[in-house]
Amino acid sequence: MKIGELAAATTTKVETVRYYEKIGLLSPPARTSSNYRAYGNDHLARLSFIRRARDLGFTLEAVRELLTLSDDKAQSCEAVDGIARVHLTEIDRKVADLTALRTELDRVLGSCRHGTIASCKIIETLAPRKGL
Repeated sequence: MKIGELAAATTTKVETVRYYEKIGLLSPPARTSSNYRAYGNDHLARLSFIRRARDLGFTLEAVRELLTLSDDKAQSCEAVDGIARVHLTEIDRKVADLTALRTELDRVLGSCRHGTIASCKIIETLAPRKGL
């Protein structure tokens, strides 16, 4: 399949496919006699894996490690568990940050009196502190 077909099949931009090739996440495809990239099912499976991992928020470096580990089916999955646990810790941190943000925004919205901008608590909260 051509690069556009591979991109469409995985909902990936063509530029992203090229980038993944450039950084070594995808192996370079064979070329047709017209010098078009010719991708196979292995490319489709690998790019699908990359897209799913990225959709779940794994970094490119974590994806690279997961791909390397997935290439050796006989080894223990302990290293994969470690990568996933680190990612889960990061997700928990982000959830805590978002929860605190939501609480603060809810508090500020609750203090809104629908008056003028001069007395708006949201603007007041976002404005820089005096003396900074």
